[in-house]
Amino acid sequence: MTFIKFIALILGVLTASTAFGSDEGEMAPELQAKLDNGQSFSVKAQQGKVILIHFWATWCDACKLEMPLLNNYYKHHHQEGLQMIGIDMDSGKDESKAREFMKNYDFQWGKAKEATYKGYGRIWRLPLNFVIDRQGVLRKDGWVLNRAMTENDLEETLTPLLKTH
Repeated sequence: MTFIKFIALILGVLTASTAFGSDEGEMAPELQAKLDNGQSFSVKAQQGKVILIHFWATWCDACKLEMPLLNNYYKHHHQEGLQMIGIDMDSGKDESKAREFMKNYDFQWGKAKEATYKGYGRIWRLPLNFVIDRQGVLRKDGWVLNRAMTENDLEETLTPLLKTH
């Protein structure tokens, strides 16, 4: 192997490891966010609940299709211990659009610029969803799904986690 190919291989491995977050089955990375209502959110503080983290933006057509489905699932399962947080990836100039858009939804949300989520990788594709179980373990890595979630995805992934205590 030539030296240049070796360096390219090493750079590729390093880039891949920083582009994506933790693996399924490992403890979920911390995520902290200032919510639109001024409160704070922390993955660690939610231990004992099932968490769905949803990265979205107002310009994302797939997000617009997925959000009503996520919201409906949240409304029906919140009392069972489901916590959901949306992280708005819009730029600061689109903040009013995001606020207007989120009026239709019941789950909490915050802006990416007021959140720390480094452990989930470099967010470059939307929508992107991560599921964390009651013990804080990452159970669904959004990078693996590579599409918007469906009702079937929610039922298969979240419902069993909500039934375990």
